[in-house]
Amino acid sequence: MSVFKSLFLLFLLVPVVEIYFLITVGSVIGAWFTVFLVIATAIIGAFFVRQQGISTLFRLQNELQQDKVRPEHSAVALLEGVAILIAGVLLLTPGFLTDAIGFICLVPPWRRGLIHLFLPRPDYDLHAQTWDQQHSRKVIEGNFRREDE
Repeated sequence: MSVFKSLFLLFLLVPVVEIYFLITVGSVIGAWFTVFLVIATAIIGAFFVRQQGISTLFRLQNELQQDKVRPEHSAVALLEGVAILIAGVLLLTPGFLTDAIGFICLVPPWRRGLIHLFLPRPDYDLHAQTWDQQHSRKVIEGNFRREDE
């Protein structure tokens, strides 16, 4: 299935499922309480998105300052930032399904688990070298003399 068809189905099915859940929940607990829940999840989600985003940013800055950065760690930290951004968008979208997925993206162990599902698993220990080790110059000591003199 092409990307366009997948996105089209996603944009078609998600609102239908959200409307179904909103109507179902609204019929059980009432329309006003349902509206209150949707607004409350957006506000609570915005708070947690801000908190998790700042926490991820400070952790990455701390790793950079201490020279602890390995390629796989920085990639995961950047993808965590993307996941937090996606969580923010999902939590601001009205609906219970998108809120559930958004909150899953905000819980750090679940977020990292989702990220590791989509990352390839190369053997980092075989390839983990610093920039200096990869680009170092070889020094060969010895004596020499010019032949043309």
